[in-house]
Amino acid sequence: MFTEPDVAIRFLLSPTSLLMAAVGSLLGIFVGAIPGLTGAMLIALTLPLTYSMPSELALVLLVSMYVGSVSGGLVTATLLRIPGTPASMMTTLDGYPMAQQGKAGRALALGIGGTFIGGMISWGFLICLAQPMAAWSLTFGPFEFFALVLVAMVLIATVGGKSLSLGLFSGALGVMIAMPGSSPATGITRFTFGIHEMDDGFKLLPVLIGLFAVNQVIRQVLQGDVGGDVGGGVTEVNAGDKLDFRFRDLATHGVNFVRSALIGTWIGILPGIGANVGSVIAYSAAKRASKTPDRFGNGSEEGVVASETANNATVGGALIPLVAMGIPGSVIDAILLGALVIHGLQPGPMLVQSDPLAVQTIVGTMLIANLLTLLFLLASVRVMVRAARVPLFVLVPVVLIFCVIGSYALANRMFDVWVMLAFGVVGYLMERFHIPIAPLVIGFVLAPIGEEHLAAGLMNSGGSLMPMFTQPISLGLSLVALALLAWTLWRRFNDGKAIRLPDESS
Repeated sequence: MFTEPDVAIRFLLSPTSLLMAAVGSLLGIFVGAIPGLTGAMLIALTLPLTYSMPSELALVLLVSMYVGSVSGGLVTATLLRIPGTPASMMTTLDGYPMAQQGKAGRALALGIGGTFIGGMISWGFLICLAQPMAAWSLTFGPFEFFALVLVAMVLIATVGGKSLSLGLFSGALGVMIAMPGSSPATGITRFTFGIHEMDDGFKLLPVLIGLFAVNQVIRQVLQGDVGGDVGGGVTEVNAGDKLDFRFRDLATHGVNFVRSALIGTWIGILPGIGANVGSVIAYSAAKRASKTPDRFGNGSEEGVVASETANNATVGGALIPLVAMGIPGSVIDAILLGALVIHGLQPGPMLVQSDPLAVQTIVGTMLIANLLTLLFLLASVRVMVRAARVPLFVLVPVVLIFCVIGSYALANRMFDVWVMLAFGVVGYLMERFHIPIAPLVIGFVLAPIGEEHLAAGLMNSGGSLMPMFTQPISLGLSLVALALLAWTLWRRFNDGKAIRLPDESS
């Protein structure tokens, strides 16, 4: 992975790359700070604009947006009690009470510190684990990869949403949407219903833009509040005179920083779970370990630290399986996977060998974006609060225009625009009925990968599935998938403890 690192360093430190990283981080922070807009929506809308860019430069822009968008929700969560992204949901519980107590600067400083520390610790894991995992996954055969996809899909369906049945339904829907078009195994077209434009199936980009951008537009229009600002009705508290972070906080909250970063990184590695779940689990762990658990929810510094450290740590964790094995760890990673394909790169373990500069760019950009995000957050707290007050009647038409242009520019055909609009309705209805979108997206992305590897395995074995259960790695992964499903069912039917975690949509 780090062959010829001097080439990657020169590229990343070039003025153009630094400019793209700055633009991406800044846009990500502002979009992350505006409730109703998400990082997934920003990256999906930006992807068409990168068609003419070199692939590495496009990755710099998109990964910077990813890092920035997870961090931006801190400010509005603290000052407006509205998490700009679901990842900052837990920050509202203690950040806003601290701000009401006149300690807004203290809450913001601890959150920004946690953002930076969580990002850097997870970056350390990314740089240490990506190469060994990629080397290990090179030993995988088709059945091992198919079993890995099974584990990812079971994890997404059973842990990534509030309901097992709705998660399974959403994942199955994603697989069905991936079915029309040419089979990745045989090349034979199927389920096109005589529509020539569907010979290549549904393209990833119109589906993503519809689910994450048009969905938001429809929701805002139908709610009829596009004339108001996004923070309307909520008491804004003053940001305070200065950001109050002390070096002794590193000692006072050191264990909390490290524990939350480790939790966030681990949650990020697990496919389909994401930053908001990472912040919930880290917050719960911090409360259990605290000497003053009664202060949680009433302005606890430990709560702010745990939430913001963990949600940013998930970014580095989620990039590990993406870089090493081509398995997306979150919705945004699924979009980045699509970006790799659109730019002619081969996702998966071979990416490290076939295009090490792309891998080094992803890893290096995360470091640079974390540093830039720290600087921008320190410099732009008050500006972001004003940005969150931008009336939605200004934002909605702009977003919709970009949706249409982005979908049409993919192949210069109106069919993709209609697909985008249709999936916008699908996304709206899914959220309306509390069906998680993340399993659909990742099922849509993983289904062709799983089908391709299953077909290759069956061809190698003469049509027998037995090698999947006789080879140690594929057997182990299959047992993990089965155990995860059985454990979830046992929890649900025996003690009624449903796994209630927030949906991942950021």
